[in-house]
Order: sequence, then structure tokens, then C-alpha cells
Amino acid sequence: MRRSAQTCCCKLFFLFLLPALLAPFTFASGPYQTGSANTVTADPLVTRPSTTPCIVQLFSDAQFFDFNNEDFTYAPPTDCPGPWAKVVLESDISVQAGVQYDRTANYWLGPYNIYFGTTAEPSAIGPSWHVENDLTDYSSIFTTAQSGVASIGNTLCCGLTSIIFASAQLEFYPLPVNRTAPVTANVVLPLSAGPTGGTVTLNTSTDTLAGTFTMPTNITAAYLDIWSQGQSGDEFWYTCVPSDVATELESCSNTAFRETEITIDGQPAGVAPIFPWIFTGGIDPFLWLPIPGVQTLDMVPYRVNLTPFAGLLSNGQPHTVSISVFNANGYFEDTASLLLYTDPNITQVTGGITNNTLTAPVPTVSENLTTTTNGNIFGTVGVTSNRSFVIAGNAVTSAGNVLTTVSQQVNYSSKQNFAITGTKYQQDISQGTTLTSSTRQSIAGQTITTTHQSYNWPLVTDISVVVNSDGSEDQTTKITQEDQTSVNSTGLAPFTSSLFNYGAHVDTLEFDSSGNFIGNTGMTSGQRYSYSDSTGANYKCAIAAANNVLTSFSGGCAQ
Repeated sequence: MRRSAQTCCCKLFFLFLLPALLAPFTFASGPYQTGSANTVTADPLVTRPSTTPCIVQLFSDAQFFDFNNEDFTYAPPTDCPGPWAKVVLESDISVQAGVQYDRTANYWLGPYNIYFGTTAEPSAIGPSWHVENDLTDYSSIFTTAQSGVASIGNTLCCGLTSIIFASAQLEFYPLPVNRTAPVTANVVLPLSAGPTGGTVTLNTSTDTLAGTFTMPTNITAAYLDIWSQGQSGDEFWYTCVPSDVATELESCSNTAFRETEITIDGQPAGVAPIFPWIFTGGIDPFLWLPIPGVQTLDMVPYRVNLTPFAGLLSNGQPHTVSISVFNANGYFEDTASLLLYTDPNITQVTGGITNNTLTAPVPTVSENLTTTTNGNIFGTVGVTSNRSFVIAGNAVTSAGNVLTTVSQQVNYSSKQNFAITGTKYQQDISQGTTLTSSTRQSIAGQTITTTHQSYNWPLVTDISVVVNSDGSEDQTTKITQEDQTSVNSTGLAPFTSSLFNYGAHVDTLEFDSSGNFIGNTGMTSGQRYSYSDSTGANYKCAIAAANNVLTSFSGGCAQ
């Protein structure tokens, strides 16, 4: 009887849990210790000023085991009044050894998201890790006392055994002597589920996360930070195929193209490509032990430049900012923060949109599949989306009539090769997202600043499941993913930066003829992270693992 590839492969995408021997809760001595199975990344720590910070503890050793939240209260540090040179969130998270899924983690201060990530799955030890976020741009939300919530949706139901623990604190760094305060958002407005935060579920392309606000009347710049995280049927959105062939290819539908769309009062306002985050339970949990995927533990929001709308948003009328996910298919979890910068010298900015060519995406789908007489399937499917647009708007500020023009080219492509027979299921994916953005600001035709940004997010995923002659099965997965980002700004505040974050992971899962998991072999992984900018910052770190333990680290890895 022909064995379904669904039995061989696709169930592993959603149901496979990594069991481990129960052991006392413990922290590893890492972070970089060869021979250790503890969770580790090559990511840098946030750079600090020279001043001594005031520390505000948000919560300590909170336990997450019954979809419970951890409530906390926050008060500004009396010994470190703002403005601050830097505000940093630190969090330490750990999971008991045992059986547990990866879990999404969110921290909220009032309705504002201050951390968005996922957790590691258990290993033979209780893995622990450390994350840091630079929240200086959000300084204005820390000036008043308010309540907060930490949410890690974990449960001990139904054979799951591992409690998740977490602690978090905020560090407020005073300004060094004779230093001016960094420019931060004067107003931050949340797009979340309500006054205590929370993500909003977007099941389809028509679902929206929206916020209606009457904003300051003297806005000079506006940005939107967006987190769009695929869940459930959309957790593996990058493996999806055209709906008409989803059944025969035993894959999710709506193609492999997803993109976040932004509107203001119904008018297209921007695009946010979605980074292909892969959780630590994704496809094969051994791929991510001990090195998780790029950004998996601490997801970086995509920042959309809405400054062309500054004049419009300053008119004193309520405006609705909405986000949706194109091709969402059950479902994405979304939140966003609107950062507004105001003019200290006047109370009223006027202006409006002068040009907007942004329209909805129209992806191109290709199918080239052959089904043989014995039911074997071979061939490719693909989807591409390529478009460019310009959004321009003027704002009459105390500096004059400023024209801001944002020009972007957004390209996405995915090609998947399939070979499905009675003894094999192979799915090879090559996906790429690139975005180039040029922002020009001018007064009376004279350019004052120009900023060029580029993003390149390639993902290669090769999955092969083979049924051996004795009925046993082997699933081999190879994955590489990258985050390449660069900035080049000239004019009033020249600045350049370059970031490269690369991960490569290989593993083979083994199952006996009854489908029981019996082990993994050939596991290797590595991560390389480098960053430099025109302020003199320079960071490099490379780590490698084999047989699910760290084997090497080099460069100036953060300790």
C-alpha cells in the first residue's frame, strides 16, 4: 500500500514534541560553554552608556503553567528622572526539562508591547537564555506609573510537563555630563487588543488591527513598528502552496506569499514584509538545539516610515491606522506601535499627501506539476510579487515647508520543488524577500536629508522524508536563513550601518516502522552575526554546534 507523505512528513510540522528526561530546574553556566546543550545565540547585547542605571524590576521568577499571565506594576525611577540616555529591557527566561511546546512570549506595559518573542523547547537540561531590547525610542511611555502584564501561553495539560520561568527589569541610564538627550518619540500610540495590551488575531486578508486616534497637531515625523507573527495554519506560511494543489501536495494553502499592509483612513500608507521566523519546535526541534533560528527568541519589528502623512495627521481630526496581512490563512497575531515626533516650536503643522502610488499586491502564481500513472507527483510551484511605489507629503513646520518622499521597491519570490512517491516526500523551498527604500526630505526644493535602507531576507528550506525498505522513516531537513540590513543616511544627521545575521541548520529524524521516534543523527548548526556603524560600533560573533551541543565560538561574542 502506498504510504501517504502526510504520514511521513507534514504531521511533524505541527505535532512533534521533544521529550527529555525530567531534571531539577537549573540555569546553565553559559552563555558560551563548549559541550553545553544550553540555548545560545550569537546576538549582541545592547550597548550601554557610561552612566550608572536605575533598575526597575518588573517581575521575578514568574511561573507560566496554566495559560496564566503575570501582572506587575511599574513606577518611574525617582533617582533617574528623564530624559534618559538609554532605556533597556532585560529578561531571563528558562524552561524546565520535560515535554513542552515552544510558546509565544509578550510583555506589555499598559497597552504597549515591550517584548515579543518565543521560547525554546526543553532539552536534557532546563534551557535558559537572556534577551535585551533597546526601548529608548519608547521613553515617553515610561514617564508615568501604570500596570503591566507578562504573557507566555503555557500549559501542563495533556502530557505536557515543563513550567516556563521568566524575570524582567528595565534599566534607565542618566545622560552623561554635557551630553544632549537622544531624539525619541514624543508620543507613542498602541495598536493592540485593549488597555492591558494583547495581540490581535488576523485570520484572513480582510481582518484588521486598527486604532483610531486624535493626534498632536504639530507632528513632524511618524513611524509604525509592526510585529506580524504566523500561528497555527500560518506558522509555516513559507511552506504553503497555491490552494488548488494544496491537497495533492499535502501542504497549507493561499501560496507562500504573506505581507503586512498599512492604511491610514483607508488609504494605502505602507508595506511591512514579514520575516520568516521559525520557532524552536518548527519542522524538527533538534535543528534548533542549542542554536535557535534567526530572531526566534527576540523578534525584531519592522518599522514603516509614515512621515509623508505628518501634515494630514496633524489636522486635529481623528485618524484610523489599520494593518492587515495579505493572504492570512488562520492566522497571524499582530500588534504595532505608532511613534510620533512633534515640533517644539509651533503648535500647528499643516499639510497633506501630494503623491501616493501604492496599491494592493497582485502576486503571480506559477504551477508546473506532473502526476504519473502510479500517482507520483513531480514539479514546481511558485509565487512572486514585485512592485514599486512612491508616497510623498508636505508638512509646514517651524523649519519651513518640508516635503518628505518615500520611494520603495518590494520584491518577494518563492519557488518550491516537489517529489512525492510511495516512499519519498521531498519539498525544497527557495524564498527571498528584498526591500529597498529611499527617503528624501527637502525644503523649497533643497534636499536636507536622504536615507537609503535595504533589507534582504533569503530562506532556503529542504525537507526530505524517505521510507526505508524495512518500513522505518528518515526525515532530513536543511535550513539557511539570513537577515541582511543596511542604512546610509546623508545630510543633517549622516549615519551608516550594516547588519548580517545568518543561521544554518541540518538534522535527520529517525522513526521505526511503527512511526515511533527513535533518535536524530547528523545534527549540525551555526550562526554568524556581525554589525558595524559610523559611530564606531563593531561586533562579530560566530558559533557552531554538532550533536546538539555547542562546539565553538569566536569573535567578540557578547558575554
